[in-house]
Amino acid sequence: MLDEIVFTKQRELAEAKQRLPFEELKDRLAAHVTERDFRAAISVPGKLSLIAELKRKSPSRGMLRERFDPVSLAQMLAQAGAAALSVLTDEHYFGGHLDFLRDAQQFTDVPVLRKDFIVDPYQVYEAALFGADAVLLIVRILSEDALVACLQAADTVGVEPFVEVHSEADLKSALGVGARVLGINHRDLRTFAMDPHLTERLIPTIPAGKIIVAESGIQCAEDVTRMQRLGVHALLIGEALMTAPDPAAKVRELFAGTW
Repeated sequence: MLDEIVFTKQRELAEAKQRLPFEELKDRLAAHVTERDFRAAISVPGKLSLIAELKRKSPSRGMLRERFDPVSLAQMLAQAGAAALSVLTDEHYFGGHLDFLRDAQQFTDVPVLRKDFIVDPYQVYEAALFGADAVLLIVRILSEDALVACLQAADTVGVEPFVEVHSEADLKSALGVGARVLGINHRDLRTFAMDPHLTERLIPTIPAGKIIVAESGIQCAEDVTRMQRLGVHALLIGEALMTAPDPAAKVRELFAGTW
């Protein structure tokens, strides 16, 4: 599935470059300034932060939320206490759209992360054009050269790179290129199998000064408490919120006793 998604993304990228050539995209971003500090927002001393994800569907679970209004969801989750928002922009597999990213940025005051399968610096510039304050970079799908190129693009346009790892080898690569914000995803993107102990295994090998975010499989307050004890700075939670009748109530349930 991961190979298929990346192949599809590369095809979509080629089409996007035809519609809006890279040099023209760069010109449009000449005056871009990121006003919201994603890294600072999710690393408040003494507090476990929430990155709430807007995700309509997923390949593993199918449709998560039939009535999907990105503006109302973004506002609801920000008001419920989310320090930042993660917005799926992949259309084919996750039902997302770049417009959802722009809507979340325009109608809330919290930093917004573009979550997609980034395979080229072009998409980093594109993320900035649509208002992203941070961009997801998945180590598993990027060569070292491509990862470095995307990191450099993020630095150029002023968005925070959120570098996601799924294994010890991924973490070594991320640290090798100087990643500052590390997402530890408990879900293997090739098999969709969950490894709830991955964060526990990786944290002891992460140097001080890095911002650590645990992703996937956070379903109940006990999961939140366990991640807090492990010392992560933030949790990225999507499915538990998107499948809840009242996402704001679910936030309160998950973080009861934590905030």
